[in-house]
Amino acid sequence: MENEPYIADITIDRSRPEPLHTQIAEPLAQLIESGELPPGTRIEDEISMATRLHVSRPTARRAFETLTQRGLVIRRRGVGTQVTPTRVHRSMNLTSLYDDLQASGQRPRTSVLDWKVEIAPPAVAAALGLPSNSEVTHFRRLRMSQDEPLAIMTNWVPVELAPSAEELATTGFYDYLRSRDIVIAVGHQRFSARLALPEEARLLNEPPGAALLTMQRTACDESNRVIEFGQHVYRASIYAYENTVYA
Repeated sequence: MENEPYIADITIDRSRPEPLHTQIAEPLAQLIESGELPPGTRIEDEISMATRLHVSRPTARRAFETLTQRGLVIRRRGVGTQVTPTRVHRSMNLTSLYDDLQASGQRPRTSVLDWKVEIAPPAVAAALGLPSNSEVTHFRRLRMSQDEPLAIMTNWVPVELAPSAEELATTGFYDYLRSRDIVIAVGHQRFSARLALPEEARLLNEPPGAALLTMQRTACDESNRVIEFGQHVYRASIYAYENTVYA
């Protein structure tokens, strides 16, 4: 029937090392990213899936949460779980700009423009999965490569996970997380473009109204705890995003 939810042919193998939620999420992700499940397709709910696959409901829920964090599905009360409508799904590496610059032999340098603890704006609290009126650490950095300004990075992080301004000036944020045994495992990134605001143009050594590449990221650790919400802008004149795709 046309309105019936899609039921994926998934086989659970308890002898495999992969967690059960991964064995559920990955086949669904492959179907979505390949286009076999088109945007708007409704997928069976977690109760039905848990019963059918003989797993616990939290296991099925975590599989759906992984797909949600990757931007592949949306979950709405009264509608259920659907493949994200009208969005291009692309695999992206969850690395930091600091790590990428170091790996390519460049010399990253950071200037901390702002660091403060504040009440999270509603959109930030929602992105971090925090109650309204929660305190978060908000920091803004200018990242340079070979002493040339490259990006302005704005992040909101739960207070208990945030590095100090001094730590941010000397190391990358993901380096700091790794030093605390926090591993970024999954995230959702959205790239777009716009023109530079006057302050952005000045900081990035670009003419007013220059083109900028923008990236918004929400990243989670291995337990699906949201670690950061970030909004970054990059100089389009010297920065490009590359992705390998397959037919």
